[in-house]
Amino acid sequence: MTQKALVTGGAGFIGSNLALELEKKGYEVIIADTLNPGKEQNLKGLKAIFRKLDISRPFEIKEKLGVIFHEAAITDPRFEDDKEMIRANVEGFKNMIALAQKNNAKLIYASTAALYGNGPVPMKEDQEKDLFTAYATSKMEMDRLAERYFDKMHIVGLRYFNVFGPREAHKGRAASMIYHLSRQMKAGRRPRIFKFGEQKRDHIYVKDTVAATLKAVNSKSGIYNVGTGIATTFNELIEVLNDVLGTNYEPEYFDNPYTATYQANTQAHTEKSKKGLGFEARYSLKEGVEEYMEWLT
Repeated sequence: MTQKALVTGGAGFIGSNLALELEKKGYEVIIADTLNPGKEQNLKGLKAIFRKLDISRPFEIKEKLGVIFHEAAITDPRFEDDKEMIRANVEGFKNMIALAQKNNAKLIYASTAALYGNGPVPMKEDQEKDLFTAYATSKMEMDRLAERYFDKMHIVGLRYFNVFGPREAHKGRAASMIYHLSRQMKAGRRPRIFKFGEQKRDHIYVKDTVAATLKAVNSKSGIYNVGTGIATTFNELIEVLNDVLGTNYEPEYFDNPYTATYQANTQAHTEKSKKGLGFEARYSLKEGVEEYMEWLT
């Protein structure tokens, strides 16, 4: 019997990539999405049943589910209503826990590296958190909720680091720096980054992110980082993009207007995810960028 998987946020970035891989693996996929900011074009190539609904409000899904992948959330760091962001993200998660319990289904959900803030690197799952955005606060509440259920159900939280790759364009300003910088460079402009480009990011290709998410189906309940363990400066990233695109642009530096809510450095500590998920990123930054740039052309 074909197992049914629900993907919330399945018209979004990670969700649509995940849904495609689930179908390749023989799952029958149901997608729930508000289409804000997810886009119908991200559903092309999918056979999935699509339900336009807001999972943070009362809803009904009658199919018997085997696994729930909860990717839906308000993620835009500049979203104007902090209370609504926290409400939607936390209530949506509570509804997913209830739905998983009703179906005796496994629950895999997206957490975030944002809740490490400007804490020490490499960032370990159990280190003290540094919350300076409503988004990070909402995900911390979700993680705390999940911890209550570790011994009652299969529930896994994945703290995604800086994910990039196909099907992210609809995110607009919240899309990856790799997307934005490559667009500037392809348009013949110098790539613009905050002074002086020495901030670091743990960039992980979306195919690796999906692989980690699928491994969570057979892992123990818990919360795991999903990153490469490698931090790259924005100056170094521009060098990689120049190499891949065949360009030779110097960065244009400007002042960072978001210093109070800006992570200066992200880098995943990966030992727990290696042991608990059996996950290790396969794509180097350059390999991921090469494949992504080919997809974008």
